Amino acid sequence: MVAWKRQLILFGGFHESTRDYIYYNDVYAFNLDTFTWSRLSPSGAGPTPRSGCQMSVTPQGSIVIYGGYSKQRVKKDVDRGTQHSDMFLLQPEDGREGRWVWTRINPAGATPTPRSGFSVAVTPNHQTLLFGGVCDEEEEESLEGDFLNDLHFYDATRNRWFAGRLKGPKSEKKKRRRGKKAELEGADKQEHGRAGAQEPLEVVREVVTEDGTVVTIKQTLAAPGSAGQPRSDEEDSPDEAGGPVVEPSPRSNAMLAVKHGRLYLYGGMFEAGDRQVTLSDLYYLDLHKMQEWTALVEMDPGAQEWLEETDSEEDSDEDEGTEGGDEDEDSGESSGEAGGECGACAGEGWQETHGRAAPEAAAPRQT
Repeated sequence: MVAWKRQLILFGGFHESTRDYIYYNDVYAFNLDTFTWSRLSPSGAGPTPRSGCQMSVTPQGSIVIYGGYSKQRVKKDVDRGTQHSDMFLLQPEDGREGRWVWTRINPAGATPTPRSGFSVAVTPNHQTLLFGGVCDEEEEESLEGDFLNDLHFYDATRNRWFAGRLKGPKSEKKKRRRGKKAELEGADKQEHGRAGAQEPLEVVREVVTEDGTVVTIKQTLAAPGSAGQPRSDEEDSPDEAGGPVVEPSPRSNAMLAVKHGRLYLYGGMFEAGDRQVTLSDLYYLDLHKMQEWTALVEMDPGAQEWLEETDSEEDSDEDEGTEGGDEDEDSGESSGEAGGECGACAGEGWQETHGRAAPEAAAPRQT
């Protein structure tokens, strides 16, 4: 959902009950003056039904819709998910109030890889920013996710994607010592830096869940200076400028906000095996400088939460199912309605928003 002039425009979403699910590609508008809903009927070929897509308003007044997730049943008790990577433009028709038209667009540049669960925000120069998400690898009886922490920018004026690359921190230049000894040391350091630039940096973090289980998170980062450009004598040595890289770990469904040119990123979640772990760290990135992430609140291993159903909850659910029967089905339908009607708000939910659900064998994904 996005705000467009004096209206709120809502697209797509999904509804899921205990028996079935359905995805939507309809468009509704809420008038902020009359407080009334109306259904729009844009002309042209629009997106297929989906949830969890990106919506943003361009400087020209059009609405961009990108990506999303949907699934369909391929056989009994087996669903196949689709991570969409297409992009559409929803535009008001000139001189025809209340009339809209769909146009499919194919941006140039470094397009993001297919994913779901990504987060979006609008930058000060009116570009759309995309962060992270998860790319699912589905089998009939399993679902594994490759979590991401990359940045992408979409420029609607140029209809082009750009990869968000950080410049790295700037440190004060120090005068090098003169003499044969200093030259030898500098040559050794430069050679050491070139060798180190060829190997990625692996960061290992350990997260302790509430039951005492230790989950190890491994993250491979590009080593500083990997671009292959030689350093000049004026620059800092690799030992001085190549410290540990600070950045959010790969995740989906992080919360994003932009204030005074700074992008703030909070929380999200990732998976380790069949466990979903929630995050509570907080970072910011200066979008004007694009140098480095700064950690405001680091990840607290003691505050991590492992999302799963306990044995007592499962037992109580079974007891209620035996006694309640139809009552359970009704409650399931109502809960699906509460969680499924605003699936187009990308980055603001998990299973309910994106419709990303695992087969029966991977039940711990359900929250």
